[in-house]
Amino acid sequence: MADKKARLTIDGLDEVIELSVYSGTEGPDVIDVRPLTGLGLFTYDPGFVSTAACESRITYIDGDKGILLHGGYPIEQLAENSDYLEVCFLLLNGELPTPEEKDLFVSTVKRHTMIHQQMTNFFNGFRRDAHPMAIMVGVVGALSAFYHDSLDIDDPHHREVCAFRLIAKMPTIAAMCYKYSIGQPFQYPRNDLDYADNFLHMMFGTPCEAYEANPILAKAMDRIFLLHADHEQNASTSTVRLAGSSGANPFACIASGVAALWGPAHGGANEAVLQMLEEIGDEANIPEFIKRAKDPDDSFRLMGFGHRVYRNFDPRAKVMKQTCDEVLAELGIENDPLLKIAKRLEQIALEDEYFVQRKLYPNVDFYSGIILKAIGIPTNMFTVIFALSRTIGWIANWSEFHSSPNKIGRPRQLYIGPSKRDFPK
Repeated sequence: MADKKARLTIDGLDEVIELSVYSGTEGPDVIDVRPLTGLGLFTYDPGFVSTAACESRITYIDGDKGILLHGGYPIEQLAENSDYLEVCFLLLNGELPTPEEKDLFVSTVKRHTMIHQQMTNFFNGFRRDAHPMAIMVGVVGALSAFYHDSLDIDDPHHREVCAFRLIAKMPTIAAMCYKYSIGQPFQYPRNDLDYADNFLHMMFGTPCEAYEANPILAKAMDRIFLLHADHEQNASTSTVRLAGSSGANPFACIASGVAALWGPAHGGANEAVLQMLEEIGDEANIPEFIKRAKDPDDSFRLMGFGHRVYRNFDPRAKVMKQTCDEVLAELGIENDPLLKIAKRLEQIALEDEYFVQRKLYPNVDFYSGIILKAIGIPTNMFTVIFALSRTIGWIANWSEFHSSPNKIGRPRQLYIGPSKRDFPK
C-alpha cells in the first residue's frame, strides 16, 4: 500500500494526475510513475540516477552520511567481526548464519571449488597477453555449457546450487586467468584452506614447492573480498538484473556483470590508481600533478579520491586504510617508490584544504590498489579480483529478482531523431 500520494499537474491536460508514493525502511521515498505510461508520458532520467528500478532487501547506501549496510549491518562492523563467506550467507539469506549454518555453508562452497577439467582447454584459445578480464568474461559465460543441470531459474534449489557454484569457482577461474598469463601450470584448489588462503595458494603456489600464505596478507585479501561484495544497484549489478529479466541463465547473467565491471569508470578504478602512480613516477613530481589536478582545464585527475555515491568518507575506505597500513608494515616495503607516492598523496588529500572542502578523500579503490600491489598481484588482475568479490552481490540480486513476480526490463527513451519521412525516389 502507498504511504502517501503525489499530485502532478501537466500543462495541456485538464486532470491532475495522482501518483502513489512509497516509503522504504531507509532512504528517500519513491514516486510510482507507472500510471504516466497510460497517458503517453515517460519520465526522463539519464543514467537512472533518480529512478528506483526494483525493490531490494540486500544492501542500502546513504552516500551523504557515508553509510553502507548489508542486511542492516554496517560494513565497518561486518569487516571487524565477520568474514567474506559469512557476508555471502548474509547477502543470500538476509540474516547472519548460526555457527552450524556457517559450517554447512563453508563446507558446501568447498565442495564446488574445482571446475570441469575440459574447461581448462578454453584458456588455450586465448593469447597469453590477453587481458584477464577478457578471459574471465568468456570462461564464466561458458560455465552454463558444463553445469546445465541446475539452470531452471524458477526453481529455488537450482538458484541456490548456482550461487554455490559461482562463489566457489570464481577464485579458481580468477587464479587460472593469472597463471595462464604468466605461463605457469594451474594450481588446483585446496579445500583444507580458508577462502582467501586458497585463492592466494592458487595464485602464487607452484607444483615445485608448497605455498603457505602470510596470515596478514590472507586477512587483507578476505577484507578486500568482503568490502567489495555488494554495493546496491550499481552499473554491473543493474546489468545482471536486466540480463536476468530476459530469463537468461545465471552464468550468462554473471558474465554480463563481469563485462560491465570491466569499464574503467566502474571496476577498473583501482587499476587506474596504479596507472596514475606510475604516471607520477617520483615523489618530486607530486606538486606538479597536484597543481594539475586542481586545474579545471587540465585533463589529469587524481584517481582513487572521492566517490560518485559517497559525499562523505567512503565507509569501506576507513577499514581498507587500516588493512593497508597492516600489510605495508608486515611486508616492510614502505620504501617502494610507488607506495611512497601513494602515501604522500593520501596525506595531501587528508590535509590540503582544496581536497578537504570538496570531500575528495581517498576511497576504497585507492587503498585496495595499494594492497594488491603490495601482495604482488599485477595491475591487470585488479578488476578480476573485484569481479570475484562482487559475484555474491550479483547472484544475490539475480536470485532476489527471480524470487518474486518480475517482468523483462525495457527502458524508454526520448527520441530526438528525424520524424517519419519518405525514402527518396
